[in-house]
Amino acid sequence: MPGTPHRYALVGTGSRATMYRKAITERSGKAVLVALADTNPKRIARHREAIEAAGHPAPAAYDAADFDKLLAETDPDTVIVTSVDATHHEYILAALAAGKDVICEKPLTTTGEHAAAILEAEAKSEGTVTVTFNYRYNPLHEKVAELLRDGAIGEITSVGFDWLLDTRHGADYFRRWHREAEHSGGLLVHKSGHHFDLVNWWLDAAPVRAFAKGKLAFYGENGKRNGHDRGYDRVNGSELAADDPFALHMADSPGLKEMYLDAEDEDGYIRDRSVFAPGVTIYDDMMALIDYDSGVTLSYRLTAYSPWEGYRVHFNGTQGRLELLVVENDHVNPKLKGPNGASVHGTDAAAEEGWYELTVHPFWTKPTKIDLGEYNRAGHGGGDTRMLGVLFDGDTDPHNRSANAQDGVNALAAGLASNASIETGLPVEVADLLK
Repeated sequence: MPGTPHRYALVGTGSRATMYRKAITERSGKAVLVALADTNPKRIARHREAIEAAGHPAPAAYDAADFDKLLAETDPDTVIVTSVDATHHEYILAALAAGKDVICEKPLTTTGEHAAAILEAEAKSEGTVTVTFNYRYNPLHEKVAELLRDGAIGEITSVGFDWLLDTRHGADYFRRWHREAEHSGGLLVHKSGHHFDLVNWWLDAAPVRAFAKGKLAFYGENGKRNGHDRGYDRVNGSELAADDPFALHMADSPGLKEMYLDAEDEDGYIRDRSVFAPGVTIYDDMMALIDYDSGVTLSYRLTAYSPWEGYRVHFNGTQGRLELLVVENDHVNPKLKGPNGASVHGTDAAAEEGWYELTVHPFWTKPTKIDLGEYNRAGHGGGDTRMLGVLFDGDTDPHNRSANAQDGVNALAAGLASNASIETGLPVEVADLLK
């Protein structure tokens, strides 16, 4: 019926769900959130209260185990999946079996087996899968795509990519469920999937093999050796954490307190582990060589314990070289103030000190610096807002930024092959992981 709002259901009501909840409720009349599902009823309740406070009816609430019941009773047009990475496939497959469209946070899933199952299920379903690689929507990254596609450096021959996560952002992966590879696939899947997808998109190519090295060099029990471990397991209730710059004080942040600390009694999930507590099964220092079906090779490195945050990427070509340097934050301030004026360690970076340099170096002539002027850099370099416009408003997509299930598999494949190579010490063929 013309004018009928598009119906959405959302499974996984942690922090990332907030962006989608707000996007839907801000589009009243065009979109409606009909159901929420999670393993934790208190997190669901927090989102429902926020929706009602904004003047909208509260969506139906379901335990995640009753997801099939949600689909049958609320009949959404599209399911948004923002649950723990290792569970993405469960909800994607169920939604596709019911003929629903899916919007999934990256990564698409965490195993080759589940990736292959999703592609097979989508081929049989009336529904489609969109993976939200928001970095594609960053104006800087769009400009890089435009320059490369216009032949600014000729045929691309190789790529180098070095990404630094600072001791605020990088540390956070070692406080929460991401610290366990069984839940996140490790940073080469959860975080590097963004970066691999960017390269795949820039090159219009797919990875075919990887050779990688990785280690846990800084976090986990390395804290005793490097002198950063204060000797506590979690922050809440520990005097030892009081002045630790690596500590996350949820009690001083109303949002974190309500969503996680006050909800612990429902599922036992602890959000404020010491980043040096035992039990970390992911790497914090990784490098990989990725071969592409186009003949291009990517040299990639991810470091999760840098004093500043940003990245360098360069493309070598038959007519020159393109270089991008982005400084997102030039240092980390360990003691910041929360909304109530109390100190909230580890929850934010220093005041924005970011800048970028995008340069094209043709052969035989002086380099050209590309200036994009002022743009809103909030939310993944301005990517979140632009992505939401395409997802929910039908905004034009001239750079082909929307990512489908195959794009999600290609981004995942580079990370899975790299993880497998670290384990075996040998190059790993992507095709062997997706059978």
